[in-house]
Amino acid sequence: MVETTAWSAADAFALGTPETTDIPIHFIESNGSSAKAKLGAAEQTWLAAQNFSGSAKRSVLIPNADGRIGAVAFGIGNRLQGEPSGPSELLTGLLSPTLPAATYRIATEMTHPQLAALAWGLGAYSFSRYRHQDTNGGRAKLRLPAESAGHVVNTAEAIWLGRDLINTPASDMAPADLEAAARILADRHGADISVVVGDDLLTKNFPLIHAVGRASPREPRLIDMSWGPMGAPKITLVGKGISFDTGGLDIKPASAMLLMKKDMGGAATALALAHMIMGQRLNCRLRVVIPTAENAVGGDAFRPGDVLASRLGLNVEVGNTDAEGRLVLADALALADSDAPDSIFVFATLTGAARSALGPDLPAFFTNDDALAQSLPPLAASIGDPLWHMPLWEGYRRNLDSDIADINNVWESPFAGAITAALFLKRFVSKARRFAHFDLYGWRPAARPLGPKGGEPQTARAVMEYLRRELTS
Repeated sequence: MVETTAWSAADAFALGTPETTDIPIHFIESNGSSAKAKLGAAEQTWLAAQNFSGSAKRSVLIPNADGRIGAVAFGIGNRLQGEPSGPSELLTGLLSPTLPAATYRIATEMTHPQLAALAWGLGAYSFSRYRHQDTNGGRAKLRLPAESAGHVVNTAEAIWLGRDLINTPASDMAPADLEAAARILADRHGADISVVVGDDLLTKNFPLIHAVGRASPREPRLIDMSWGPMGAPKITLVGKGISFDTGGLDIKPASAMLLMKKDMGGAATALALAHMIMGQRLNCRLRVVIPTAENAVGGDAFRPGDVLASRLGLNVEVGNTDAEGRLVLADALALADSDAPDSIFVFATLTGAARSALGPDLPAFFTNDDALAQSLPPLAASIGDPLWHMPLWEGYRRNLDSDIADINNVWESPFAGAITAALFLKRFVSKARRFAHFDLYGWRPAARPLGPKGGEPQTARAVMEYLRRELTS
C-alpha cells in the first residue's frame, strides 16, 4: 500500500500575511556588518557573547526581554557556500529540523529568497513511515508569502514524494506499489494513465521488461501517463523502476544489494519531476513512461548469454543480468520515441561507473543537444542540484557489438561503463529531437542542509528549472 510521511511539505510552512508573533531570522554574512546593523544593541551584545561571527551554518537563538525566543541569527558566510553547490541561502535547510516549534520569517533582504524558502522545506523532510513518533509538540514553520507559496510548496512536495518512494523498502514498494503511486499522481492532476502488466507485456510487445521481471512473483509492468494539451511541446520522461535488484543470476554480493531498494530511483525522479511540471502547469504535452520490475533470482530468471528480443526489433545478447536497467529502459524508450517527442529525459540509477567517476553527489549527464549540455550544468549548480556533463562518445559504440545478436547489453571491459550504458540507451531513440540521460545515485549518504540521509530524486529540480525557463521564454 502506498503511504506518505506523516505530514506534508505544506506543513513546513505558514502561508499568508506575516503575524507579529512570527520570529525573525536574520541572515548574517561573515563580515556581519549589514545584517547586524538591523539588530538592537542588546541583540548584538548577545551575539558577541556567543562568539557569533556569521560563519556559514552556525545559528544562535536570541532571547527577548521576557526570556522567550526573540530572533534567530543564522550565518551564511560569504553568501557563496551552498552545499553541495549554489548560494548560501540554500543552507537554510539546516534550520527547519533544529529550531524549536514556532513560526518564523526571514527578516533579511535576500538575493534568492525563494531558494531559501525551498531549502527550508527540503531540510524539513523526514521519513517516519515505520516509526512511532510523537509530533504533538509541533514543528518549526516558515512564513511564506502568498505570491511564492505555489512554486515553493509544489517543488518541496515533489521532492518529498520522490524521497518517500525511494526510502520505502522493497517489501512495500513492488511494481504494483509504484503503479499505485503513479495513479495517485495522475488522479491528482487529471492525467491519463494506462498500465500493461505481467504476460500482457509479451502481447503488447514489451519483451525485455517481461524478461527482466518474469522470475519474480510480483509482476512487472509498463506505466504510461500523459497530461497537457495536444499541440504543446512534447516532453517525455522515462524512469527506471527496478523495485529491487538482486543482480539476477549474476547475483550481487550482500554489500552491494543492501541499498537496492533505491534502484527505482529513476522512476521516483521522473514522478517527482512530473509532479512539478503538472503542479506548476508548464505549457507542454507531458508523457511519463516507467518500466518497473523486480530483478529476482528464480527458475524462470533470464540468463547470461540469452538473446532477447526488444520492442524496437533489435535482438539483445545478455552479457550480464545485473545490467537489467538498460534492458527495461530499452523497451520503454522505444515506446517513448515512437511519437517523436521534442525531448526525452531518461532518469536511472544505472551504473557504478558513474559513481566511481563522480561520486554520490554529482549525477552524470549525457545528451545529444549541445545547447542543453552547455546551459544545464551551471543552472543546476546554481540551485543546489548539480550534475556533470559527460560525452556520448560514438567511438565506444563498437564495444557493444555482439557476435550472435544485434547488440550486447554490456561491454566486458571495466572502462567507460557509464558512457557505454548511455550509448546502449541511445540506440533505442532516433525520432526525438533531444535526448538526455541522467545516471543517478539517488541517495544522500549523510545528512546535508537540503535533506537527511536517504533517498534523493537528483536532477529533478534542475531539469524543472531548465524547462520552466525554456517553455516560458
